[in-house]
Amino acid sequence: MALFILIILGLLLVFLFSAFFVLQSWISSPKSMVGIPGSLGWLVVGEGFSFISEFSSPSGIYNFMDNRQQRYGKVFKTFVLGRFTVFMSGREASKMFFLQSTGEKHQLLRRLIAEPLSVDALKKYFQFINNLEILEDWPGRTVLVLEEASTFTLKVIANIIMSLEPAGEEQEKFRTNFKLISSSFASLPFKLPGTAFHSVAHFYQARDRMYVILDSIISERRNGEGFQHDFLESLIMKHSKVAGSEDDKDKLTDKQLTDNVLTLLVAGHDTTTAALTWVIKFLGENPAVLEQLRDKHRQIQAN
Repeated sequence: MALFILIILGLLLVFLFSAFFVLQSWISSPKSMVGIPGSLGWLVVGEGFSFISEFSSPSGIYNFMDNRQQRYGKVFKTFVLGRFTVFMSGREASKMFFLQSTGEKHQLLRRLIAEPLSVDALKKYFQFINNLEILEDWPGRTVLVLEEASTFTLKVIANIIMSLEPAGEEQEKFRTNFKLISSSFASLPFKLPGTAFHSVAHFYQARDRMYVILDSIISERRNGEGFQHDFLESLIMKHSKVAGSEDDKDKLTDKQLTDNVLTLLVAGHDTTTAALTWVIKFLGENPAVLEQLRDKHRQIQAN
């Protein structure tokens, strides 16, 4: 009984100390946030409960953002998860943020990435996308659209970026590691058993295995093996820094190459997967729109 009371007292002290430091930081809000519209919510917890509730809902934090945008505009402040936070949305806000914080670096990376991923450059992949046979095992079973959209998107983007074939052992290894990485990005920072953040060690292991895969491909390409007309080849040929060279300060090291490729994989996969899933849901709920889409495709085929 005495041990139990000591444990309770210890936990209470930890809570009180934590609350004190959070309260102290809450009271002394940053001067840089003065003038920014928004609400810091309740003492200590801020708007944390509302944020977590929306984060766990099917729509994610969309409702959290939308409600506050209607009240305060596209830029607003809040206090969530023990941190003062400024939310920004919209093209102009993003442009202002990137150009003011890391303007030159952002413009450089945008220039490197935009060329090989332009509409004209992507046209050569239309045939590959059309030939990707992923519907063969659908008949006779329940299909999870989000999972199938994820599989389809990952195969396409991996081929566009580094010519990875849509089937085989390399694809399976790539997919397994990628899913561990992707699932850990959108996780609340609570290291509790059963949560994605608790498995952060698995994230780092998967990331390191992905780096090994990418480093191996880059090394082969540099040695003249496995030449491909893809995004990675374009970066290596035009924009990569030769090891030991002091010139070309604006070019990318191999570490920067792998970081940017992995970032593109995650960003391109998650957004496209979500878009495809919502499109299929919308078409399923609107038969008239689906029929219009079918008519449009029939016209394209006829021409």
